This record gives sequence, C-alpha cells and structure tokens, in this order.
Amino acid sequence: MEARWKQAQRQKKLQTWMIAAAILALTVWSAIETNFSIVQLFQGGGEIVRFILFDFLPPDFTRIGTLIGPALDTIYISFVAMVAGALLSMLLSFLAASTTSPYRPLQVAVRAFCSVLRNIPTLIWAILLVFAYGLGTTVGCLALILTSIGTLTRAYAEVLEEIDMGQLEAVRATGATYWQVLGQAVMPQFMPGFIGWSLYKLELNIRASTIIGMVGGGGLGFAIQKSIKLFQYQEVSLAILLVIVIILGTEWTTSKIRERIL
Repeated sequence: MEARWKQAQRQKKLQTWMIAAAILALTVWSAIETNFSIVQLFQGGGEIVRFILFDFLPPDFTRIGTLIGPALDTIYISFVAMVAGALLSMLLSFLAASTTSPYRPLQVAVRAFCSVLRNIPTLIWAILLVFAYGLGTTVGCLALILTSIGTLTRAYAEVLEEIDMGQLEAVRATGATYWQVLGQAVMPQFMPGFIGWSLYKLELNIRASTIIGMVGGGGLGFAIQKSIKLFQYQEVSLAILLVIVIILGTEWTTSKIRERIL
C-alpha cells in the first residue's frame, strides 16, 4: 500500500512538472511569435511617464461643460440597455433553462442563439450597427442590448436551474397550470438573482459604453476619440476622470440597492 502511495505521489509530481514545462514553453513561444521584448517594455516606460506628466495631466477642467452631455449620454445608454436587455433576457431564460423550458429543442435553440450574441464582442456589434444606423447613441444602446441578451439569458437560466424543485412539485401537485407554477413557485426564487445580475450588468454597461462610443456609439467614448484626434490630451484626461467617477458612483449605488432589496 505504501509503495503504491509513493508511486502515485511520483506520478502526480511528474504530471505537475510536465504541465509547468508546457506552460513555460507556450509562454516563450507566444512571446517570440508576438515579438514581445522586456527591453522594449522598459525603454518605453520613460516616454509613458513623460506623456502622462506633461501632456496628459492635469485635466482641463475648463472643458467640463462640454463633457456633461456625453457623460449623461453614457449613463442613459447603459441604463436603457440594461433594462431592455434584462426584460428580453428574462423571457428567453425561461425557454433556455431546463427546469422551465417546455420543449428540449426550443431550449437548445435559445441557448445557441444567445451564445452567438454573447461571443461576438460589443465593439464588433457597434461597428456593424454603425453601417446601418450611423453614428449616435442608438448604436450604443443596440450594441449593449445584444450583448446583454447573450450574457443575461445564460445567467438567468442558471439561476432558474438552481431553484428548489420541491416548491415546483408542491405547486404542480395542486393541479396548477404551467403559468401558475411559474408565478407561484419559480418567480419568487428567481427575482433575487434577476435583480443582482441586472445591476451587475449595469456596471458592465458603463464600462463597455465608453469603448463602443469610440467607434461611433455616442457618450464619453465618442468625446474621448474626438479629443484624441485633435491632440487635446488634457480634455481626454478629464473625460477619463468622469468615466471613473461614473463607474464608482454606479458601483456604490448598485451595492446599496442590493443591500436594500436582496
């Protein structure tokens, strides 16, 4: 028995070393293929510091008036996309969850559809939608809604699949219909997860809206892109500061809402 135990330990140690060697080899190979250089990394450090200290900082607070509108657009885009995406995702999640979907083929189809939406980056959606709708906040809203549907549908479906099936069986035993089972046994268990994931998606939307704004989705991202093209880096610094303030404010607000509701 002791000999087998020692042999198993040696095999486990050998496997660990083999995995570590494979990771190291893959890292070195990837660095070579991408021309990654530690020397160049440190050589560019001084230029980055110079740019930040002399060109990027301090923020130009005299331009705050021109950025209030884009900042509000960023909040509006994120909130509308969260609400619309959450409502559509809630409907789809009942079809995507094994505990609530009435038909197995429908469940598979909904999950596949949402997987496509989820795996195409928000930035790509925004670029595609710009060709159809032009520049503006409409593009930002639609891009965020599409990715919200992909992400939230899966999250909500997982919440539905983790509910207590005993409550469902108890309601079904009374002769309740499908819709009555959803209303009396499923929704009370589903709502905490629904609220929590929706608020988390709002936080993600604030961050993503800045990126999609740089390709024409409106908001602060569009203002940042315009200022970069005009070499107005101190205005860019102010815009980034506003993004940080909005993100921190959103996280604080959503955390307080969770404490009150959940």
